[in-house]
Amino acid sequence: MSQLPPPVRRAQAPQAPAVDEYDDGPATFRPASKDGHYARLSIQGPSGSGKTWTGLHAAAGFAEGERFAVVDTERGASGLYVNEVGAPYDVLPMRRYNPRGLVKALAVAVQAGYPVVMVDSLTHFWKGADGTLDQVSQVADSKYRGNTFAAWKDGGEIQDEMVEALMSYPGHVVATMRSSIKMVLENGSKTPVSKGMLAEQRQGIEFEFGVAAELNRANTMRFIKSRCPVFNGREIDKPDGARDIAKPYLDWLRAGAKDIDTTAWVDHASSATATADSLLALYREIEAASALATPLMHPETGQPTSLGAYIKERGLALKAAQ
Repeated sequence: MSQLPPPVRRAQAPQAPAVDEYDDGPATFRPASKDGHYARLSIQGPSGSGKTWTGLHAAAGFAEGERFAVVDTERGASGLYVNEVGAPYDVLPMRRYNPRGLVKALAVAVQAGYPVVMVDSLTHFWKGADGTLDQVSQVADSKYRGNTFAAWKDGGEIQDEMVEALMSYPGHVVATMRSSIKMVLENGSKTPVSKGMLAEQRQGIEFEFGVAAELNRANTMRFIKSRCPVFNGREIDKPDGARDIAKPYLDWLRAGAKDIDTTAWVDHASSATATADSLLALYREIEAASALATPLMHPETGQPTSLGAYIKERGLALKAAQ
């Protein structure tokens, strides 16, 4: 009985990895522009320095008479000034401080159309109940056998997600942070020397903002970082948030700039007539405006997401349906 020849094994050509057309977009330079930029203001200081008062008046100045939003972690302290601020505002009190809870609050504020959101204070989302430090501790115990260093991979992602949502809010942002005095020993001295204030948040977070200022207990403001030249090196005694901060900041932002209607992006993203190609083009437009992380309530699930993630999800679904 004749035997069949042994099978010949042919080498399989390696499969080229699938190209993600959303994440692997072209690198395109565009003319520099201020279009669509909003105020990003942080105010840090010790208890009693006037952070809430100054922040509310700055937010009212940015709102220019419109109703704005306040995320309040300070046991409703922002409501105490309701009759003394030059614009109406709505308050969302928070008692647990998971950074993703702030992302959800920002998405709700976007949906409501608030032109300004104030977070008073951002410190709680770092060191309060369920804040980033708590999240790291919980993940270390549940996932990494107590290894806090390894847990920072997860905790850092949660923190970064919050910062991206805050910086991508389609309106002006004011955030307060508690601070403490940084004391160091120099040149073998036994007497500590003050090196200024240290924000009680992740190190360096104040430099994510366009303008960062600190208040001392005498209610004197010192600007520690500013993209807006008018504030460079300035100190203001008992600042009026609307007059001394919001107005010059807005004047600078609007010089030679035009507004971008972000609601049109959301409308296009959720439109019944959108196509896979139109959504990819929209994604590129929003990417060029550095707004992919804009917080959004998912139109179908009602859960917080980002505008970029929603457009990508819908675009890929439409392409697959084709």
